[in-house]
Amino acid sequence: MASVAELDRPADTTDAFRAGARAWIEANFPASLRGKDAGMSAVEGPTDESPDERAWRVAMGGKGWGVPTWPSEYGGGGLTRAEARVLGEELAHAGAYNPVGGMGVMMFGPTLLEYGTEEQKRRHIPDIARGDVRWCQGYSEPGAGSDLASLQCFAEDRGDHYLVNGQKTWTSGGQWADKCFMLVRTDKTQKHAGISFLLLDDMHAEGVEVKPIDLISGFSPFCETFFTDVRIPKENLVGREGQGWEIGTRLLQHERSSLSGGGSASRGASKPISDVAKDYRGTDAEGRLADQDLRMRVVRHEMDARAFALTLRRAALEAKSNQGPSAATSIMKNVGARVTQERAELGVEIMGMNGLGWEGEGFTPEELHQTRVWLFGKAVSIYGGSSEIQNNVIAKRILGMLDHQ
Repeated sequence: MASVAELDRPADTTDAFRAGARAWIEANFPASLRGKDAGMSAVEGPTDESPDERAWRVAMGGKGWGVPTWPSEYGGGGLTRAEARVLGEELAHAGAYNPVGGMGVMMFGPTLLEYGTEEQKRRHIPDIARGDVRWCQGYSEPGAGSDLASLQCFAEDRGDHYLVNGQKTWTSGGQWADKCFMLVRTDKTQKHAGISFLLLDDMHAEGVEVKPIDLISGFSPFCETFFTDVRIPKENLVGREGQGWEIGTRLLQHERSSLSGGGSASRGASKPISDVAKDYRGTDAEGRLADQDLRMRVVRHEMDARAFALTLRRAALEAKSNQGPSAATSIMKNVGARVTQERAELGVEIMGMNGLGWEGEGFTPEELHQTRVWLFGKAVSIYGGSSEIQNNVIAKRILGMLDHQ
């Protein structure tokens, strides 16, 4: 039975698109980048593009293929889901990657396409589609994490602009970002209905201070961000005042959909865990992993990972064109976190003491990377909404379980 995506376009048209996409990639993708993983680079460090990396980003961004299904009038590719799937297959076939990403693509852009004014979309979406601008997210606060609706960062109405004062924390990539989408309080008398969605055009504006937070993995992608009398023009309000909770939760669905694959914690884990196990633990006479118990756990993990990957692909293929992510992304996010963390735990166990190295001689680069992947992986079940919060969403919005008074 044909998938929904395969019904978008006749087979001969899709085949023609495949041939054209393959030829375009062959002509534009630099061979020096073959096999490179862009990962979550938009929030993992400053932009230090090589000439080939920039050329590839400019080519993909100019074509609109960095965001293949976004409307072409805003700089997207305007492709059908079937064509976008073919494009992904051809990129993989060429050992290429999508150089356009980050929070603008995976969270803010889709949300603005749904809630933004025409002027806001034309002002912001093309830059995101080209990969020219980095966005960060101003949501969590020191006293408003899981209970995000308790946020206190206040935007005072000053006629033609808001004056913003307050603090955000866990601002991913804040030290490298150009702009910020943020939830602020515009009404102190109401909790959820007092929240609005604002856009900060310049993370280097007067009154904005960013302080990186060091993590146990040795990396600092998160920040504290302070706002002191920061002016934000009224035209940067998305939706209406008091609609921020609705818009913000919709954005989180897009985020959880993007994070379902486990995020950056699985980066560098291209080698199957079964091969890693054989390298470190050895094989029996039949070429199987010698440790039977470990062999069974590795097999179960690889089955879970494969089933999860297929489920993600099926969900993407079956999504209706006028329907974005749903509450079901909470299920995907939780499963993706579990699969990612299990992989990291198995890697450390398999490598033994070699999987716990931090620096110095006696460790390979892969072993040192494994240590950091394992430590960073602890955050996967927290960022984007903790697993406990996702369980609440699943219980209430999918299973229909209501709180009992």
